[in-house]
Amino acid sequence: MPWNRPPRRAPTVKARANAPKLRKEMTDAERRLWWHMREKLPLEGTHFRRQVPIGTYVVDFCCLRHWLIIEVDGNQHGTDAAIAYDARRDAYLRRQGFRVLRFSNYEIMRELDPVLDTIHAALVAPTPTRPRRQAVRATLPQGGGESLDSRRPRP
Repeated sequence: MPWNRPPRRAPTVKARANAPKLRKEMTDAERRLWWHMREKLPLEGTHFRRQVPIGTYVVDFCCLRHWLIIEVDGNQHGTDAAIAYDARRDAYLRRQGFRVLRFSNYEIMRELDPVLDTIHAALVAPTPTRPRRQAVRATLPQGGGESLDSRRPRP
């Protein structure tokens, strides 16, 4: 792993516990976008999940195959503190290899077509390469004595 990248972190216990509660308590804008992503936007090979824990965060919608996160922001995201928090959160998610799209409740409730067009464009665009995971130094069970990452071709 390069020295300048933080280690990948599995979802925290708190994030995992919070995700099911958030799935049950979706906002009107989240519910509307979720319906349209499932019914009006389905593309071959896309599967969005709701309220996905990633590290210490729970993201609103995530398509793991395309490394795409969709965030729905209410009025509480307009304060200076919330903007700074969202910037740190987005930076963390981008370091993990995700693309992050943010939409306001207003955009989803009043201007849904441009939102869906933006999501569609992100899905059909080439998926960026994921950051390289930390090298695994385990010995292979076949007994060759080589490590797992020695079998991978070098970029």
